[in-house]
Amino acid sequence: MTNMGTRAQVRFATREEGVTFSEHPGVDKIHAQFYKHSDGYPENLGIMIAKSILDGETLDQWEIEYLDTKRGDLNYIYYIWQSPSKTTWISIFKTGDFWCENCNQPVSQKDVCVFVGEPQKLIEKYEDND
Repeated sequence: MTNMGTRAQVRFATREEGVTFSEHPGVDKIHAQFYKHSDGYPENLGIMIAKSILDGETLDQWEIEYLDTKRGDLNYIYYIWQSPSKTTWISIFKTGDFWCENCNQPVSQKDVCVFVGEPQKLIEKYEDND
């Protein structure tokens, strides 16, 4: 079950030959970064991003961030991989960062890539088709 406090960062990265989409890119490959405080799970934000790329739908409630902003409260990190004359791909990582209630401090584990693909594939995977 997802909740309204699902925080996400969306990063725009350069798409390059030989660079895998299932790993975080180097910081020098990220050219813009945004923060979404709520509803950052793939079934919501992921689909919104995909539909914006495909259909030009407007995205709401994004905050522009400095490229070096680091957050310890993220649930997801999205990468939009772009390059002229190439298709756009999206990667979604479920972050390993969480707040430990018992020890009252942030705890970090390895992020897990939960999606890699073109926008239409993201919609097919996460949109409720009932």
